[in-house]
Formats: sequence, structure tokens, C-alpha cells
Amino acid sequence: MMAWSPIPEVALARDAAKKADADMCVVLYINLKKNTLGCASFGTTRPLCAKAKKLADHCYESAMKWCGNDL
Repeated sequence: MMAWSPIPEVALARDAAKKADADMCVVLYINLKKNTLGCASFGTTRPLCAKAKKLADHCYESAMKWCGNDL
């Protein structure tokens, strides 16, 4: 059964996973106008959602370190 969430950022990751025919997806995005870094994750099942979330958290933290004060 596919996991579902109404959160727009999750919909972004869900749509990307569907287009890539992927079981899990992590999306990082930067909005320079708002000076923000965002991250969303998706998995086709609850266990895969949990794994994608852990990967997303790691990616987000790494991206924050990489960006430094550049945002």
C-alpha cells in the first residue's frame, strides 16, 4: 500500500518518486528569495517512508553544512 500525506513538500517527493518509478525519494530545494533550504521525503510503504526520512535528515544536515552562510 502506498503511503500518503497531504503536506505539499511530501507531494513533491511523491510525484518525483512516481515519475522516477522509485520506491523512495528525497528532494532538497533552495529558495534564494526566502533564504531557505528545504527537504522532503517519500516512501511507498511506512517502513520505506521511515528509511527515506532518515536519509532526508542526513542529506539536509549535510546540505546545511555545505551551504554555510550562503543562503
